[in-house]
Amino acid sequence: MTRLIHLTHRLFHRYACDQLLIPMSRNIALTFLKMFPFSKRSKSMLSTPSSLVGEKNIVLQGAPGAGKTTVAMFVGQITGLPVIDINEVLEKTWHMSVAQKLQEVGDELFLQEEGETIKKLSIARSVISLTGSNPMHPSSMYHMKKSGIVVYLDVSLEDIQQRLEGMNVDHVVGLRPGVSIQEMFHYRQQFYHQWYDVRVFCQAGDTAEAVAKKVLDGVKRYQDSESGKFISTRSIAKHSEFRRAPSFFTDVVIEGLALDGGLYVPADRLPELTAGEWQRLVGAPYTERAQVLLEKCIHPDDIPAVNLREMVVKAYGRNFSCNKIAPVRHLSGSQFILELFHGPTASFKDFALQMFPQIFAYCMPRICNYLILAATSGDTGSAVLDGFLRLSDADKQRIAVLTFFPEERISQIQKAQMISYKAENVKAVGVKSDFDFCQTTVKQIFTNPEYTGFLTVEYGTALCTADSINWACLLPQVVYHASTYLDLINQGVITFGDTADVCIPTGNFSNVLAAVYAKCMGIPIRKIICASNQNNTLTDFIRTGKYDLRRRSMTASLSPTLDVVKSSNVERYLHLVSHGDGQLVSKLFSQLEEQCYFQVPNTLLQRVQHNFVADWCSEEECLDAISSVYRSTGYILDMHTAVAKVVADRQHDGICPVVIVSTAHPCKSAAAVLQALRVKEISQHPIDQLQMLNSLNSLPSIHKAVLERLGKVHIQESQVCPADLSDIMDNIERFIQQKFMNVA
Repeated sequence: MTRLIHLTHRLFHRYACDQLLIPMSRNIALTFLKMFPFSKRSKSMLSTPSSLVGEKNIVLQGAPGAGKTTVAMFVGQITGLPVIDINEVLEKTWHMSVAQKLQEVGDELFLQEEGETIKKLSIARSVISLTGSNPMHPSSMYHMKKSGIVVYLDVSLEDIQQRLEGMNVDHVVGLRPGVSIQEMFHYRQQFYHQWYDVRVFCQAGDTAEAVAKKVLDGVKRYQDSESGKFISTRSIAKHSEFRRAPSFFTDVVIEGLALDGGLYVPADRLPELTAGEWQRLVGAPYTERAQVLLEKCIHPDDIPAVNLREMVVKAYGRNFSCNKIAPVRHLSGSQFILELFHGPTASFKDFALQMFPQIFAYCMPRICNYLILAATSGDTGSAVLDGFLRLSDADKQRIAVLTFFPEERISQIQKAQMISYKAENVKAVGVKSDFDFCQTTVKQIFTNPEYTGFLTVEYGTALCTADSINWACLLPQVVYHASTYLDLINQGVITFGDTADVCIPTGNFSNVLAAVYAKCMGIPIRKIICASNQNNTLTDFIRTGKYDLRRRSMTASLSPTLDVVKSSNVERYLHLVSHGDGQLVSKLFSQLEEQCYFQVPNTLLQRVQHNFVADWCSEEECLDAISSVYRSTGYILDMHTAVAKVVADRQHDGICPVVIVSTAHPCKSAAAVLQALRVKEISQHPIDQLQMLNSLNSLPSIHKAVLERLGKVHIQESQVCPADLSDIMDNIERFIQQKFMNVA
């Protein structure tokens, strides 16, 4: 039945047939699906150098001095393809040098005539070296892209300047007295970014031959429709007949949770950047760091680079109050604070949930409606509501969001934020229980084929997740851990290769796991310090290898995002350190479901402890830490960051810098923070609490987006449902009826 409903579910995800939105039997749906290939990707793959691109051209673009012509010669030698230098084509057509033509007609007319000449070319199976100005002529680049794979030789400004200074530069469009090479370079980047299919991220010291090999590697990945696969953490060994078919990034985004109850992970290792590539990113803004890393992790068949760039710029733009997006601030001694609270809802969840809705809307097939179902321990709720509300009106017609939160287990500010979002396609519902119940219930719904199949067939609506269960929500978190290390280099604290520690307050383990993945990609993190509050299941697990929930219940705290005892992303981590042993992972988590307990083998525990140090602290210690840090530095920690501060003080040895990850602005736990600062009379009204924090004139400054949201919207009582699976399912069905079926 699971497989059958899964196929019905995928039917609505993949095939644009509006007639299929009418109710149908699952057998009819299955019969239809068997008539079509499983994935949207082409299955052809040419592997020999000369046939790598089929009938297409390899088109090299880049700034003047990027080495396009020289690299093209090496690519031609390796592949046996003819090489065409557009400069030579232009000079033969014009019967004069490019420099003479530019001097004769000027920049604007030169670009026009250059573009018109290129549009007349009919070339196949060649290596083409464009001029540096070709990408500034749109119609000629469309012509090139129709018959070729455009490869951008991304060379640093420093290397470009050094090369051009040694050349007689008399034929560069836009380079004239009063205009520097730097200004020309930055102006042109927007055009290079617009056209490429493949980016070759060049580093200092690369030879032309080495770059040529990178070009061919990039083209091979671009052409390889079988790369970029994902598997479930519970998938059986590669050569077993019981191994499930892998999915692609687009599938993972839409499906969220794997059908066997596991979580999706890449089938292959995450790409590892070289030291030179990382050093190229040291001076780059956050958006460019995100672009480079996400390009390497998302296959262009799923999201082309130009579309990904639009998403990154929109996600990390004016909606963040700090232009550094994720600034690193020195606290004291060897301790630094990573501020992840400058997004619109003041928590680290904004990094995933300003990006994920755009990814989802891009990957979403247009054949049915989608309900994003999320469980939150406090911060995810407002972040997912805010992120999806920023989509276009057309996308919001097909996508709705329903989030469940523990009614009495989150802060007043967190609750006020969530229920302040009033729109037709978003809703937050309180549950009379804790976060673990909410999360477990959502997972049960996703793995209930009868119910999900019913929603798909009856209402034409498929369910999806928008929390760290979904790989596309986890991936953007990797970026800020890498960016933090690069900022430490930028600030002169370390040089590349030096180690740094990171201390992370965690409940669901996603933030910790993102740091692990950053380490896998080449960031030299020494130790990851896992900080918990009194709900310290993770501390015990990392210290003993025992994940034991048998005599453990959730304790409500002043750091509610950490009030988790069943951390879902531990499963992904165990899959990683067990070298992809899906059978072991499946056994462990089946045991956890059935017996509320498992213990990992000693060899696995040793690997866990090689990466992690773990500790927890009491509520009193957190309150004392907030007071102490404020008195000594004038900086105010939120309750979650205070957990990490206390644990870092205990566990960090001072040998290298340690970054304390601040996951939320202090306004998110304003009442607790004011209590820690010994404020005697604390208002029960969230806006008053924020104003009281603001009156302290301390760092960080008040979060204006949160203040404005709570001030403009009339906060009403939230809808509350009992801790019962059937009640939550009824809430889901009623919301679908109201949103997509116009049922009052």
